[in-house]
Amino acid sequence: MPRKPGARTRGARTGVVGALVALALLATAGCGVGEPAAPPTVTAAPDVTVPKAAPPDPVKPKPRPKPVVWPLTGRPTGTAKVPARPAVAVKIENSEQARPQSGLQQADIVWEQVVEGGISRYVAVYHSRLPGTVGPVRSVRPMDPAIVAPMHGILAYSGGQPPFIRAVGKAGVQSVTMDGGDPGFRRSGDRAAPHNVYGSVKAFAKQASKSRATPPPAQFSYAAKVGQGSAAKNDRKGHVAEVRLSPAQRTVWRWKDRTKTYARYDGSRPSTSSGNQLRARNVLILSVKMKNTRYRDPSGAPVPETQMVGSGKGVLLTRGKALDVSWSKKKTGKKLVLTTRGGDRVTLDPGNLWVELVPRGSGSWRVR
Repeated sequence: MPRKPGARTRGARTGVVGALVALALLATAGCGVGEPAAPPTVTAAPDVTVPKAAPPDPVKPKPRPKPVVWPLTGRPTGTAKVPARPAVAVKIENSEQARPQSGLQQADIVWEQVVEGGISRYVAVYHSRLPGTVGPVRSVRPMDPAIVAPMHGILAYSGGQPPFIRAVGKAGVQSVTMDGGDPGFRRSGDRAAPHNVYGSVKAFAKQASKSRATPPPAQFSYAAKVGQGSAAKNDRKGHVAEVRLSPAQRTVWRWKDRTKTYARYDGSRPSTSSGNQLRARNVLILSVKMKNTRYRDPSGAPVPETQMVGSGKGVLLTRGKALDVSWSKKKTGKKLVLTTRGGDRVTLDPGNLWVELVPRGSGSWRVR
């Protein structure tokens, strides 16, 4: 049957379109049109260990500043610095007629020494406290310059023989004397002369020359706290010390646990000052040489001199304990050095100190 005109053309055209559609579908399938795009390829980084931050250094507490202490007791002053005033030593009597004394308990250091006739006198040193009344004040003796010179301060006394007075100045110590007309002395109507001279430590201190209006250097080493001194940490018992200075003077120290101090006795009688028994935190007993000088007192008795320059043995009492010590002093102006018998430095408990200068050979002591 003969085809209609144009039929072949339509068929051919249809075939071409189909082929094109097929090709488009293939292309579309190849390109993934209509499907989600593949996720991007991620390449993992190699493992890297990140160091942890170091912990901060611990904050150290600031050390507390050491307290400012009085140089002659080791006790805190309670102030930013030591007051600019000198040490004032006063010569005080200890005969029967002089008792009870005034102002002794306020002293930082008291030295007891033998004078003519075997009686004792004191060199009482004041710095942390300056009492308005001390006494009875008596005359200077030849051993006094060596006691006072290391403090570069003042020695107050009623008078004395010219060689002894000159020795004070030669040792670099300023004299304040009643006989010289210096202020601060008075006579009491309650006692007979010469046991009636009293003085004011405050008035004496105000007379210091410009070069001496400064704190004294420490004379001994002190522990930081009570109970930490060399003798306090020792095992040897030291509750009672009987000190025989001479046939005329026996000094006794007894430990009192209630007050943690030693109470002083002249023989069996309590030693008092200004109405209170004398007490000490530390008691130092030293064996010293003593010789008679060529000078005599008004009664004709030879004036003895304790030899402070030299060395010897002793014992330190603190807190009911005793410690054997050695002492040495190189020159008049040098301070006395304390060591243990093994050569270690000796420290005292903070507080006041009494020093007993026991004549070697004629004096003695017993500690128990």
